Amino acid sequence: MSKRSGWKRTAAGLFAAGLLVSCSACGTVDYGGHEKGVARTDTSQTEFTILGGMSALSSGYENNTVLQQLEEETGVSIEWNCMSDSLAEQVNIRIAGGELPDAFLGVGFNNYDISRYGDDGTFIDLSPYLTEEYMPNLSRILEENPDIKSAITMDDGYIYGLPAGERMGTAGIGKEEDYSIYTIPQFSMINKAWLDQLGLPVPTTLDELHDALEAFKENDMSATYYGNEPGSTIPMSTGFDQWCWGQNIFYAGFGFTNWPNDVCNDLVLRDDGTVEFVCATDAYRDAVTYFHDWYAEGLMDVEMFSQSDTQLIAKCSQGYVGVTTWWYIEEVMGDYADDYVFLPVLDGPDGTHNVTVRTGGGINSGSLCITKACKSPANLLRYFDRWYDPEVVMQLQYGPIGVYFTGQDENGVWQSITDAEAQEQYGKSSGELKGEQEVWGPKLILSDYYRTTFKMEDRAIERLTDLYDFWMPYVDSTTTYPVDCVFTGRELDDIDWYRASFENMVSEQEGLWLKNGGPTDEEWEKYLSDLDKKCGMNKLLATYQAAYDRYAGIEQE
Repeated sequence: MSKRSGWKRTAAGLFAAGLLVSCSACGTVDYGGHEKGVARTDTSQTEFTILGGMSALSSGYENNTVLQQLEEETGVSIEWNCMSDSLAEQVNIRIAGGELPDAFLGVGFNNYDISRYGDDGTFIDLSPYLTEEYMPNLSRILEENPDIKSAITMDDGYIYGLPAGERMGTAGIGKEEDYSIYTIPQFSMINKAWLDQLGLPVPTTLDELHDALEAFKENDMSATYYGNEPGSTIPMSTGFDQWCWGQNIFYAGFGFTNWPNDVCNDLVLRDDGTVEFVCATDAYRDAVTYFHDWYAEGLMDVEMFSQSDTQLIAKCSQGYVGVTTWWYIEEVMGDYADDYVFLPVLDGPDGTHNVTVRTGGGINSGSLCITKACKSPANLLRYFDRWYDPEVVMQLQYGPIGVYFTGQDENGVWQSITDAEAQEQYGKSSGELKGEQEVWGPKLILSDYYRTTFKMEDRAIERLTDLYDFWMPYVDSTTTYPVDCVFTGRELDDIDWYRASFENMVSEQEGLWLKNGGPTDEEWEKYLSDLDKKCGMNKLLATYQAAYDRYAGIEQE
């Protein structure tokens, strides 16, 4: 499950900076006969060339049965020039030399690239084609999901790429509210067998958890209960600021959870629509001060700052660890899983808690961009509109019916091949089979597709069920900063300039304070000053606020 967002400059390093210089700065702009905001009526072109990316496991798109059927249905012929290696180099060569294909597919352009190439005329404006006439499937989706349209609309008001993204949420398992699988990335768990042995209840507050961890340590529960070597007990072990296995869920008792995420880790959106960095609040200072005491008492794993997830799982699966965080109890605890239960979200010293929720993976528009070389965009877009049919995107994502999907249940929902069946029929796992069949490009998988069109993976169903039934009742506010916000080129420059130093300083100080104690009043004031003067905190806040305000304005139109 990917955690990349549309605005993040994931591909910026792939493209030479010189290629992003807008030709409009030189005077005239060559739009190749295309006009922004106006659909081109020429439909004479039916043969198209597409340059793009594909999985290293893919056997190529030329013989892909799903793509061939779509071409036949829409009356177009496509020459696929797709590769898994050297893609960035080929894209650079084509754009710099002006030898453009009709479209770029699965390249991963970020919004910075898209805006610049739209401005200089390399990419055409697709907004006039997003209608019932040209793209009925996609236009219906955009009408029902205005946030998706917001995510692909650049700061100049135009759209230069088709949307792509996967929204796996609780609606896919039949729940009334749709919460992304990423809403709460860390599920905490505790060894209830140890608690029962010690006559302790499952904690509901941080102070109660502290006492339980202290009892685990003093009674060396790994040794006394499981017979491991003396002194092997680790009361609590997590990673440090890790996505699904960090310590961050325990900060909820201080009014926040600073999840590692695509948006600046400590950025939160308040209910009134304003943004702030929790790492600059008194609550944050209180939290790191509080948990330093746990670390100093030996209740938190001394290796939490350096261990890998594999090392964490090894400790847990040998019965050493009393409390940890992960998505699934069974996966991290192995043979000891039956002894563990989820911890509730714990109240802090003031008797309250607050979970900062996150949205899912972002929507991006860098997976399909049509260039000014294309003579008849309407024909090509009618073809790609078929990609937004639920049963078609299902096959483009996983594989064809009859290969990856083996049949339908009584409700007409497609069932996927099992690992055992894949090994027997094809001599490979279902994952490898998916890698061979998957097609990169503009695919939207919405939550309800898993309920109406194809079955979700079993482990995803388990995690979403746990999220909805156990964790969401502890969430008071679902307000969250949308990862689909679109930033201007200048804003992206500011983010790229400051973000790394900002996050590095926050992470470094957080780790030092947890280990060594603090911060003192003097240290705290210097920290806040450095965040602003050296790391651009206020400039970053202004940037994120401006992007959100635009996003909210577009969404409300």
